[in-house]
Amino acid sequence: MLPDRQLVETKCHLLMAPYRRKRAVNATELLNRRSRGIRDAGNLIRHNMKVFRGILLQDNRNFIKAWSKTSKSTIMYESGKIYFENYQNCYSCVHSEPQVLYKLPKRSKLEKFEDALLCQSPLDNTLASPSDHKPSLLALTANNWLYRLSAETGEELQRVYLSSNHKFRYLGWDVSQEMFYVKSVQKKDTLLARQAGITQNTVMHLAIFHVFPLQVVGMLEINKKVFGNSVTDVVLSQGVLVVSYSNKSVKLYSFKHIVQRYLTEKLTLGKQSSLLGGKTVGDVPFGIPVNIQITDCPPVLFEVSCTDNSVQIGGYPWHYIYTPLHKNHKGTHHICSLKDSTMATNGIQNMNCCSLESDGIFFHPDDSGRIIHVGPATINVLKICGELNSGLPSKVLEDFSMAIHRNSNPTSQVTVTSSGRTVKKRFRQLDDDPDQETFRMVEYEDELDLLAVVVTNGEEGEGRAHIRLHDNQSGQLLRTVDLVEPWDETYRHELFFDKDTIVHIEQKNSNFCCHVYKLKAASK
Repeated sequence: MLPDRQLVETKCHLLMAPYRRKRAVNATELLNRRSRGIRDAGNLIRHNMKVFRGILLQDNRNFIKAWSKTSKSTIMYESGKIYFENYQNCYSCVHSEPQVLYKLPKRSKLEKFEDALLCQSPLDNTLASPSDHKPSLLALTANNWLYRLSAETGEELQRVYLSSNHKFRYLGWDVSQEMFYVKSVQKKDTLLARQAGITQNTVMHLAIFHVFPLQVVGMLEINKKVFGNSVTDVVLSQGVLVVSYSNKSVKLYSFKHIVQRYLTEKLTLGKQSSLLGGKTVGDVPFGIPVNIQITDCPPVLFEVSCTDNSVQIGGYPWHYIYTPLHKNHKGTHHICSLKDSTMATNGIQNMNCCSLESDGIFFHPDDSGRIIHVGPATINVLKICGELNSGLPSKVLEDFSMAIHRNSNPTSQVTVTSSGRTVKKRFRQLDDDPDQETFRMVEYEDELDLLAVVVTNGEEGEGRAHIRLHDNQSGQLLRTVDLVEPWDETYRHELFFDKDTIVHIEQKNSNFCCHVYKLKAASK
């Protein structure tokens, strides 16, 4: 389960490079070249994905529902694996239908997994231990153990004890730095402490680790005396410590600067530390000491006040997206230069929609610097045009748009009075009313360079959904995939598109259900 990234949402996905040859090359020729040794790793992967994309879009191929499974607990999907029973049971989606990969022994309440991250090592690194190359599941337990388990077998590869003094509950990635962090629960003032006039200055603790191999960077305390009294949350992203405040402001601090200035001792897992009186780092009951002791407030890199403490950073050159606090700006998204906060030309984006769910906007996960703005009936893919040090504001232009064409006439409600008189009352439906076609979510398949757009429609009484596959570069609609199961918009839904697999996870009351679709040749 990945924690909410409500402060800085920056995802690192590699955009599939465009095919360089001008003439078409068919699958047979590619296989012939491979057999003669004419290949390199990067080109081979791109060629394979180009061939596979062509197969996926053929008329004689369809996504067919292959499997369903229900659970009383939350279901998670990540990189071809489905996790049930709080990560205890793992199913692989590699085959024509999911198969059990492993089942872990039942854990006590104290040992249950609070949170987990899937970790896969880069192919270009040579690591000291063979187990460091294995994909692994990083799991945090209720009793403050951090486990590294084999993602293929569930075998325990490594474990680290965090602390006897702080309750840790959340895991989060800082992907670009090949780091992750473990965050404690917030410390609250007790009633007795408040009555005695005692103030709790410690807000929370963060333990930061490098991966590939697993190494501790350190433990730091978030303190009100340093960061201010109104701190509400902290995350680590893109090498930046992001602190949010109750007054709706967000401040960014350089984590590299913090480590360089405030690190008191470099720690090594399994080695002794003077901060522990010569005891071993990561062992019970000592855990990891606070070795990054922030004594004064570091320089603020960036600060903004925004609705819901939500600011997103990305684009080329760097820009940020936020909604100002003033009520007049509700429903708008402002795109500004990170360098000097200059508003981009056409930088205020507004869907002008009347809906229960607010429209969504985010930087495109393909690392192109574009922006995706999703509304109930329109999806705009925007690009930022500007140059560094030009002195002129950047421009936000539409790259392409996708739309649902609806009847613009207001809906009429007909009633008959007691005297027999017919009265027509006109009213406007909500833009995301379940009774009409509506965009619900957008997923990006990076290896195939496709956008998967979920569209729902409840015109016939029962909610239904289909997935539209669009070319990521042009927005062209390439094909649609119908989902068999009903789609009830009153419940939570997740959708994942992973090459030949589509996974739909839905929640119904207290139950969860996972539906898996696989790409298959159409039966004749």
